[in-house]
Amino acid sequence: MIPAATERVLVNCALYDGVGSTSVPDRGVWIGADGTIRAVGGSDDVLTEARSVRPQIVDLGGRYLLPGLVNMHVHLGLGLPGGMAEAVHRANLAELVLLMADSARRTLHSGITTVRLVGETRYADFALRKAIEAGAVDGPRIFTAGHALCCTGGHGWDADGLEADGADGFRRAVREQLRAGADLIKVCVSGGIAGEHEQIDTPQLTDDEMAAVLGIAHDWGRKVTAHAGPADTIERAVELGLDCVEHGYELTDELTRTMAARGVWYVPTITVSRCEQFFVDSGVPSWMMDRALSAGPRHWDSLQYALRNEVPIALGSDMPPHAPYDETTATVRELEFMVEAGMDTLDALRAATIRPAEWLGVADRQGTVEVGKRADLIALTADPTRDIAALRTLHLVLKDGAVFRDDLGLTAPRGVR
Repeated sequence: MIPAATERVLVNCALYDGVGSTSVPDRGVWIGADGTIRAVGGSDDVLTEARSVRPQIVDLGGRYLLPGLVNMHVHLGLGLPGGMAEAVHRANLAELVLLMADSARRTLHSGITTVRLVGETRYADFALRKAIEAGAVDGPRIFTAGHALCCTGGHGWDADGLEADGADGFRRAVREQLRAGADLIKVCVSGGIAGEHEQIDTPQLTDDEMAAVLGIAHDWGRKVTAHAGPADTIERAVELGLDCVEHGYELTDELTRTMAARGVWYVPTITVSRCEQFFVDSGVPSWMMDRALSAGPRHWDSLQYALRNEVPIALGSDMPPHAPYDETTATVRELEFMVEAGMDTLDALRAATIRPAEWLGVADRQGTVEVGKRADLIALTADPTRDIAALRTLHLVLKDGAVFRDDLGLTAPRGVR
């Protein structure tokens, strides 16, 4: 049964609200029964303000509270070549939705309260989104692209891709995702690491095809993000009006300057060219593992170019957000890699909270701990503003004010005040 939101005040917490630059001690947060934040301030002040509704009082004992995380590159039905793909292909639609629901639950319990899905199959993501919104299953808030769009035989054709050819073909494919309820459009403009008969630098769409995708999506008020590897292909897409680059395995200094000037975002997914053990555990073929790991050094350079030239960056793991990685999750490890590459710790936190909310167009509703916003919150035992690895100490997860994980039993009913 999905937990219900209730009038609740979290007290005695060190709050990083996503607006300031430090964690402020002895703060209180009043969460209304509608799942939004009703007050933020000193613990005693918030308790006084909320007393009339007799809320549940949750004492965090000085632990750290911050906004829930947003992962901007997720495939809940990930089917990499090998056993994962076989499991997805074997599943009927009901089984597929259940597989995705399990991944969604694990994702939420890992502290990711919102995801941007960038390629799912058989429109199962829309059914899952409805189920989560209805409270039928646990899961993060979903923004989805539906199918990723690709050319015939292009990247993802045998996984989450919907094949199309020619400008008219791609216009129709975009409209089909919009008809299903897509919040954005994902298009694969080059090869990648998971396509057997391609290379990372294989260009896969013509300018007319890319322009068709961008034109229809933008006319309908949707942004477009592109799976893309080589700089020359990305340059063409950026010139045509692309909104965001996924992976960007081979970015250059010049290209990242252009991206920054035009406000084109970057989701690095740096873990995917470093996650050898995940590939081994997932049973991917040797050609894929070799290609992914060999892309690592150049991929790292791309991230550093983007950081140096101040390209707007958002967190995205590509690996399942909850997947084990170096004794934490892929999501946390992605953030650690970003900091190791030169990103400031506070910028990394923003890349996982308010900045994704800005790209998604929902910064007025989530991404920070402020009055009127959704009570998507996580709690840690260490200070994330000092060390991004503090995210490894996650023990409490709330979405829309409802508690979905509480390792320490802090929210167990103890009466009201």
